[in-house]
Amino acid sequence: MTSKEILAQLKTMGSESIKKVLVKHGAKEPFYGVKVGDMKTIVKNVKVNHELALDLYDSGISDAMYLAGLIADDKKMSKKDLNNWIKKAYWYMLSEYTVPWVAAGSLHGHSLALEWIASKNENTAAAGWVTYSCLLALKPDTELDLKEIRGLVDQIQKDIHKSPNRVRHTMNNFVISVGGYIPALSDYAIAAAKKIGTVEVNMDDTACQVPSASEYIEKMKKRGSLGKKKKTVKC
Repeated sequence: MTSKEILAQLKTMGSESIKKVLVKHGAKEPFYGVKVGDMKTIVKNVKVNHELALDLYDSGISDAMYLAGLIADDKKMSKKDLNNWIKKAYWYMLSEYTVPWVAAGSLHGHSLALEWIASKNENTAAAGWVTYSCLLALKPDTELDLKEIRGLVDQIQKDIHKSPNRVRHTMNNFVISVGGYIPALSDYAIAAAKKIGTVEVNMDDTACQVPSASEYIEKMKKRGSLGKKKKTVKC
């Protein structure tokens, strides 16, 4: 399938009711309002296609940009490609899902995570925290720099309440990821989360809530899921 054919198919899959929901979450035109589950019927046919993913993302249509992340060949993504993607990620479904998923699977995940975390741009910084969280979920602990990760938790403890809205959200989730995916740092993350306290994030006109990091990690501990890594973060 060509990108033109896929865009035409996505348009037929769109729904006004889904568009209304996505607008509340920050989506802007142009987009069709396609359910992720419906997109995956296209993924089954296309599978992994690097050039097609790049074309779809460059369309600027949010549904196609999200789909691009699902079919991207992560290992073929260059730093230039990924920096281009994050610059175009205008709302959190792209900046906190699509781009970090692909970045974490690329050869540049760690360096870009740190680079993006340091950005003054809200979406870019949020993408950095999510990219690093994805690395925690995917990589064995032996391939992670635990000293660096503790330092990032310390940074969050100091900066979270004065950071931009979506950055606060992704920082909180990073603490959860540290505690949940690295058993050796679970107690460290819980202690930091308790010092951080309640994290206020504006979720606009949605029912989404910010979880308590300490409570979330404790629940993971009780159900015996600490340290269970993922094969993929894409969904």
